Amino acid sequence: MTGSNPLGSIAIVGGGISGVVLAIALLDRGLSVNVYEQASRFGEIGAGVAFNPAAARAMKICSQKIHTAFEKVVTKNQGEDKQSIWFDWVDGHNDTEVGKEQYAFSIGNESGANAVHRAHFLDELVKHVPDGTTHFGKHLDTIEELEDGKLKLKFHDGSDATADAVVGCDGIKSKVRAWMMGADHPCTPPVYTHKYAYRGLIPMEKARKELGDDLAQNSKMHMGQDGHVLTFPVNKGATMNVVAFKVDSGQWPSDTKLTLPSEKSHVLKDFRDFGATVHKIIDMLEPNLDCWAIYDLGDHPMPHYNKGRVVVVGDAGHATSPHHGAGAGMCIEDAAVMAELLNDPRVAETGHNGLAAAFQAYSDQRLERTQWLVQSSRRSGDLYEWRAEGVGRDFKKIEEECRERDEKLWNGQVKEYIKEAQTLLGKSLKQ
Repeated sequence: MTGSNPLGSIAIVGGGISGVVLAIALLDRGLSVNVYEQASRFGEIGAGVAFNPAAARAMKICSQKIHTAFEKVVTKNQGEDKQSIWFDWVDGHNDTEVGKEQYAFSIGNESGANAVHRAHFLDELVKHVPDGTTHFGKHLDTIEELEDGKLKLKFHDGSDATADAVVGCDGIKSKVRAWMMGADHPCTPPVYTHKYAYRGLIPMEKARKELGDDLAQNSKMHMGQDGHVLTFPVNKGATMNVVAFKVDSGQWPSDTKLTLPSEKSHVLKDFRDFGATVHKIIDMLEPNLDCWAIYDLGDHPMPHYNKGRVVVVGDAGHATSPHHGAGAGMCIEDAAVMAELLNDPRVAETGHNGLAAAFQAYSDQRLERTQWLVQSSRRSGDLYEWRAEGVGRDFKKIEEECRERDEKLWNGQVKEYIKEAQTLLGKSLKQ
């Protein structure tokens, strides 16, 4: 969406949840935005994703439209006594009868489990992106700085576009990150965490019949040795989402694809040592399903998130494994901080220098929390799989550490992060 604005034009590369959320937040603040998406249309892969209380607070800061879209598609636990529960943790390894797993502990928060179907959430969000804002089929090749200070984006189809600032929201394989850091920099390629996951959806009516209401309709973490299975309701309770994680000592078999076709027989083999309840969950999956490699940016974190007037937001800067259920929410925190920085009048007053200063302040403020998430998510996955050093399968220790880590995320005060970033902006501009 082009137009005159003191900040000039802002190009957002990537039209997933983080890119669209940021676009809405900036448009609401009267900024000039264009979104460049490599796919032919909006679309999200994957099924369920959760948002914690800090993410929900960030949505409201970005735009009330975003929080309203979230409320339209969010699914909570169905049991009245489970409304504040994030997950129940159970021993998924040793039960010999369906529904007889040993209960370990529960962790809750002010809003409980807030799950959405990724595609449904994006469908609601894009209703607030005006026609002409998004340009599809735009696979970024490179960025050039022109003599007049503008930035030229060159795309794979031979087209190009100019902007005053570029925000990379292009995910774990980010071309913007690669341009910033260089193709040979250790932080450019994502790394395999030596875990993969099978994902599936089960009609809730079927799940309730086989598992009972509590196991089917409320979020559960089925722990086990070298693997874990989580389930939670999506689609307003019409569907049970299943994600089964397994440790992999080898390498992911593809250099180009993070998702490969698989089948239920592989899942049964991987989880053969688990108990009756997990086996019943697997039995209900479709014969053919996808297997997802779990990659992140944890081995070589980015040293900074910006290079002048080019910046990365969300997974493009700090892609994480999903074990905290916080990656998408952290992207929305990012968007809230970025939107408020770019809306600061000091940025418009100082033109290109102000944009660079805003992106530097964003980087300095977001670096510690976002990269902590990447490492903590790895640790959390190991806790669920009884692999964490010094903890093993001691449920009390698992609970204590999970609770401490989760609450650090949930208690995040996004308004305070914005104030910190605005202070950093003033120091950078010497104001």
